[in-house]
Amino acid sequence: MSRPRLLDLFSGIGGFSLGLERAGFETVAFCEIDSFCQRVLAKHWPEVPQYDDIRTLTAERLAADGIAVDAICGGLPCQGLSKAGKGRGLADPRSALWFEFARLIEEIGPRVVILENVTALRRRGLDIILRFFASIRYDAEWHCAPAGAIGAPDVRDRLWVIAYPQHSNAHGVGPHTAPLNLAGSSELQNKQDGLAGPLLSALPRRRDGLGQEPVETGIPNPEYGEWLTGLQPRWTELEPSETA
Repeated sequence: MSRPRLLDLFSGIGGFSLGLERAGFETVAFCEIDSFCQRVLAKHWPEVPQYDDIRTLTAERLAADGIAVDAICGGLPCQGLSKAGKGRGLADPRSALWFEFARLIEEIGPRVVILENVTALRRRGLDIILRFFASIRYDAEWHCAPAGAIGAPDVRDRLWVIAYPQHSNAHGVGPHTAPLNLAGSSELQNKQDGLAGPLLSALPRRRDGLGQEPVETGIPNPEYGEWLTGLQPRWTELEPSETA
């Protein structure tokens, strides 16, 4: 069985793709505008094409490049959504890139969409996002899940929205083979017959943080950030040839 082909939007340093590949997806394209992040992505996924600006990315352009997409994921910029911001929600020009995300969803018609963001999105735009999915006849489920629920030494909550076409096969992604037999936290299981809980629980649990007290304050550094998020050591460290 084929692996669902993933378009990763607002890719950052690749954490979304790293997790979803462990759950059985195949990343076929990134879209990331930050030059440093682009170099980190090229280091770990040298064969995966990158696009720099979601505003110029289209389904037609992907098709012309021979890229077929089954799934789209992304964590849109949170500056307008976060409690640390000014609370403008999707009216903030950075968080308003959601509407470009939505345009691509409508153009491509993926079998599943996975969106992650801060929990303040519940009050600052989730209604707009859910109405969009309803307008294109997608079912959408949303869940708040703490990082600690899968073993990360972090209490940070995240909002997940998972959407798929109504009446679709197996709630969107269809049958596929995951490379690992991954047992997730029972806290993440969706009690309804839906996709979001099983998909979240398919992600691997962090073992090295279990049994440790969460860290609430501190001065971050790259090594700590990599450990905290489960990345390999020196994930963001670039060779001189990779920094040009």
